[in-house]
Amino acid sequence: MATVHVNDNQFDSEVRQSDTPVVVDFWAEWCGPCKQIGPALEELSAEYAGRVKIVKINVDENPEQAAALGVRGIPALFLFKGGEVVSNRMGAAPKAALKSWIDESI
Repeated sequence: MATVHVNDNQFDSEVRQSDTPVVVDFWAEWCGPCKQIGPALEELSAEYAGRVKIVKINVDENPEQAAALGVRGIPALFLFKGGEVVSNRMGAAPKAALKSWIDESI
């Protein structure tokens, strides 16, 4: 399963109301580190298919949710479970570190 691109209007239905845990990647086109972790998130999305959903939200086009969560730098990753943030991390990381973070958080 590929990552899902969401916007501010879809955030509640795709993230907060999800039956499965959701990793939200706040990113932007101009962000080098965001592009760096993109392929790892795509791979993890396939590995966690049916267990964890990974969504991406472009902060330039959809600033509301980023502002509401206090995102000050990107990439910013938030893990939601039951509609609430259970963990977050900032900055790029290798796939293994992202996988460990997800495993610890779900």
